Amino acid sequence: MKKVSVLIPCYNEKENVGPMTEAITELFENELTQYDYELVFIDNKSTDGTRDILRGICNERPKVKAIFNARNFGQFNSPYHGLLQVDGDCCIEMCCDFQDPIELIPKYLEEWENGYKIVIGIKTTSKENRFIRFLRTCYYKAIKRMSDVEQIEHFTGSGLYDRDFIEVLRSLDDPTPFLRGIVSELGFERKEIPYEQPKRRAGKTHNNFYSLYDGAMLSFTSYTKIGLRLATFIGAGVGGISVVLALVYLVLKLLYWERFPAGTAPILLGMLLLGALQLFFIGFMGEYILSINKRVMKRPLVVEEERLGFLKEDYDRFKSVTKRNGIIREEAENG
Repeated sequence: MKKVSVLIPCYNEKENVGPMTEAITELFENELTQYDYELVFIDNKSTDGTRDILRGICNERPKVKAIFNARNFGQFNSPYHGLLQVDGDCCIEMCCDFQDPIELIPKYLEEWENGYKIVIGIKTTSKENRFIRFLRTCYYKAIKRMSDVEQIEHFTGSGLYDRDFIEVLRSLDDPTPFLRGIVSELGFERKEIPYEQPKRRAGKTHNNFYSLYDGAMLSFTSYTKIGLRLATFIGAGVGGISVVLALVYLVLKLLYWERFPAGTAPILLGMLLLGALQLFFIGFMGEYILSINKRVMKRPLVVEEERLGFLKEDYDRFKSVTKRNGIIREEAENG
């Protein structure tokens, strides 16, 4: 019997972890009885009582497991780490707020059985704030045009990943992985399932300007060169224009020096313009440097504080392991 792992990243979702457990359990025990399954929550240091609820669920249900992070490691590292800890033949990642409908799970599995190793959900429509939806669409269109690698529009990371692809993820040595880009860059042929994103079942979204900006910059610095190229081209262009304007100003000053008004206004305006451009592109290049710095420092993906529901036999397959970047890896045993 094939085993399906369902990974649910969560942060302050005390109103949703219980209903999510019930919904997925009912789905597998009533409709998807041909599969064995496990439900794995990875909690990103919740502070609202989510962990207490998960402890109770794990005590009552042997198929439910939980990983508690030592702190909040961000919206990208935590799910990525969770993918590497499951032991199913495939893993389905879904949000805890029900914005990834559980009705997608049978569709994911159907396409997986048809041979696709990656099956992902694409938000064709959404009940979220229209202005936010518009900004997301503009971002996806822009990054798709600028990226060296195909970028998938309105893909949040929700989908099914075969064990073969998870092993590809396991082999990567990237402390700041961007799964949405990795799927298109290194993944197998995929199947896209369109769906309408509903509103959150309960609670408030934890996305804010900073988290959205952080995600945008991670994808931008990981998969585009245009920021650095723009700095070069615009710098050269502005420099050329400045030289031409300086020559024109000099000629006019020499020819009409008696009538040509003196003053420093043009110089000040030019300095302000050049200074603004320099600061903008220094910040832009700083984003690339920050991305490089995070990768060079080799920090762990995640530091775990506690695990619940993982039995001893779950670790037997990792008899020879190394922990690097927070990832448990298999090594071939010598002798």
